[in-house]
Amino acid sequence: MIGIGRRAAGFLVCVFAAMCIDAQPVEPHCGEEGVWIQMLGSGGAELDDRRGAASYLVWLDARAVLLIDPGPGSSVRFDEAGAEFADLDAIVFTNLLAERTADFPGFVAGSFNAERVRPLTVLGPDGDGAYPSTREFVERLIGPGGAYAHLAGYLSFRSPGGYKINARSVPATGQRRWAGFGTKNLSLSAVPVHHGDVPSLAWRAEVAGHSLVFTGNFNNRNDIVADFARDADALVIHLAIPEFARGAVRERFVRPSQIGRIASRANVGSVYLGHRTTRTLGRESASRDALNEHYTGPLVFADELECWGL
Repeated sequence: MIGIGRRAAGFLVCVFAAMCIDAQPVEPHCGEEGVWIQMLGSGGAELDDRRGAASYLVWLDARAVLLIDPGPGSSVRFDEAGAEFADLDAIVFTNLLAERTADFPGFVAGSFNAERVRPLTVLGPDGDGAYPSTREFVERLIGPGGAYAHLAGYLSFRSPGGYKINARSVPATGQRRWAGFGTKNLSLSAVPVHHGDVPSLAWRAEVAGHSLVFTGNFNNRNDIVADFARDADALVIHLAIPEFARGAVRERFVRPSQIGRIASRANVGSVYLGHRTTRTLGRESASRDALNEHYTGPLVFADELECWGL
């Protein structure tokens, strides 16, 4: 990785030696040039971890072009990061649970003065059973009959914010790769991943010659992520459970040793561990040891607002 920018030298050594348990504090703003990943939130859904829910920004030349999972706290962090809503090419959801989507209406309401003029694409999983599709979900939130019906104009060209939201649903069953979005700055693809009964996706972003993969929550039942993340520069993956976890959580999340196997098979450049829940906080050494049995490359235990250049 190059273009590290404003990070402290000590943090740099820790990342490349893969020896640090936690990253050191860094400035919230990314560099002025190149591709960067920023953590808007690094925690789970708990109310006692002093972290926002897992949420991510991708920057290109000081412009935030992609927002992944606008969960609780992400709109505040977005502001603190210095991002501009008008710069976004897309917003994507890995799933439609509250911890991935709760701030979405806040982003829409807050965009009134964002001076955005081009449409905004919003992408997420298709529906299944009790779970709506992304298109239906957005309608239920901000459609004419939705919970926030006063925002319904944003779904039309009469939008009070000057732009229209285009919500699209991506297949979340099977193993077929979807690749239906691209701009001059950004190309996106997705594959279904298994997260219990919750329709879920992993996303791959191609930006200025770099590949970044965001897995969201999954348990790797279909063993699809390693191929999807093949040769990616960055794999952002969730550290939700410890190695010794038992019971229902293993139906929804990967363990550290599985993360290591996936990263090794995929030959990724670096691994960033987000969604650090109260189950794994304080157990970083054990998680790292289990992961390093299979993967010994650059490894980061992510914290709020940290930013890394590729």
